[in-house]
Amino acid sequence: MAVIALNARCEPRQLTGRLLTGAGLALLPWMGYMAATMPPAKAAAWIALDALEAACLVLAGTRLARGSGGHHTAAAGAAALLLVDATTDLLTAAPGAELALAVAMAVAAEIPLAALCAVLARQPRTETVVSGAR
Repeated sequence: MAVIALNARCEPRQLTGRLLTGAGLALLPWMGYMAATMPPAKAAAWIALDALEAACLVLAGTRLARGSGGHHTAAAGAAALLLVDATTDLLTAAPGAELALAVAMAVAAEIPLAALCAVLARQPRTETVVSGAR
């Protein structure tokens, strides 16, 4: 059983990895909410997009937090999908409360997270040295 110390210091890489993983996991209940409140055809499209976002965020986050490398492609995918999500939300939202929510989500979550993922995707790749290999 793993024990997580809440006051343990984390490297920035680990903290960023946890942030991405948490964001990906936070999409799961959101997908359930959409499935319960939207017409089925519309819900299926949004759930598919959010499922892809969640998969990319969790994959990038867990690889980054572990320091195992290989987060670049998943981070690039997450950045692109988050921008598509924000753009589509803004273009399809009805005026009023729905548009205000789309703007709030884009400004507070989707665009900053996409920017972070884009920066991570552009980081130089470092080769992992395998013990005993020459």
